[in-house]
Amino acid sequence: MNIVDTIKARHSYRGAYKQEKVPREDLIAILEAGLAAPSGCNKQTTSLICVDDPAVLARIRTVIHPPIAETAPALICVLTQRAFAYRDKCFAVQDYAAAIENMLLAIVDLGYQSCWYEGHITDDDRICDKIACILHVPEEYDLVCVLPVGAAESAPTAPAKKAFSERAWFNSFRAE
Repeated sequence: MNIVDTIKARHSYRGAYKQEKVPREDLIAILEAGLAAPSGCNKQTTSLICVDDPAVLARIRTVIHPPIAETAPALICVLTQRAFAYRDKCFAVQDYAAAIENMLLAIVDLGYQSCWYEGHITDDDRICDKIACILHVPEEYDLVCVLPVGAAESAPTAPAKKAFSERAWFNSFRAE
């Protein structure tokens, strides 16, 4: 699959996963894709923890309410550190967003599925802090996202998208 085909094939998958372990070499390739993402002023604020141990996954699942990705055989936890870069600006959100997108594309390219879960775990109930505690994440890191990884039980469905002409233009906004 070329990169444009992979981009077009990627959709959020919230269904059940097959109970097939994801090979470590595939998980490493996905993590490496995330770490290869650009970061503001090369501050490299994004770090990753991949959980593929069934016992640790079970502990994490006990703190996620309402439940998500209950059958995924692996879970990538995305961490960030706030660091000032150019002109006292922090680009941590952009950094981890780029890393997440790289990983989502690598996941699809390798034949797996995933979904970007951020708001669900960083909301007022702070599921992210509970997961971070289970994983012994140091205080200076924030756990901001989880990505389940596995072979899908069913094909993801593509959501309806607005027409190209409603969202993209040349030379000015809504040029004719």
